Amino acid sequence: MKTVRQLLEAKGFDVLSVRPDANVYDALLLMAEKKVGALLVLDADGHLAGIFSERDYAREVVIKGKTSKTTKISEIMSTTVITVSPDQLTDECMELMSDKRIRHLPVVENGKVIGILSIGDLVKETITYQQFLIEQLESYIQS
Repeated sequence: MKTVRQLLEAKGFDVLSVRPDANVYDALLLMAEKKVGALLVLDADGHLAGIFSERDYAREVVIKGKTSKTTKISEIMSTTVITVSPDQLTDECMELMSDKRIRHLPVVENGKVIGILSIGDLVKETITYQQFLIEQLESYIQS
């Protein structure tokens, strides 16, 4: 299994984020443009303040009858954010996401966000790793 750092090296360390005072509409435009399901919310100092996801939008804007252009991210973002370190293994992250029923994991090193993993990133890595193991077993059996 790879570490989170190894996975980020292959995927990239790009972090898409918004500020807490941004409006929901602008965040949704960015999410649509970049084809992502969540954005990290970073304060003015670059510290992780929360996460904004499609789930937050559905539960806190649509269902409650708020408007996207007048609602601030800070009003609806999730402020309890589970993070991982770059030294953790990808299977630990998968288990954490499954247990906590979350789809995005910010990666934090020395108090700074250095990346984010989605459930899709981890599923892809798990499949790749399992294919590798199958090939190794087949090779062992054939020899």
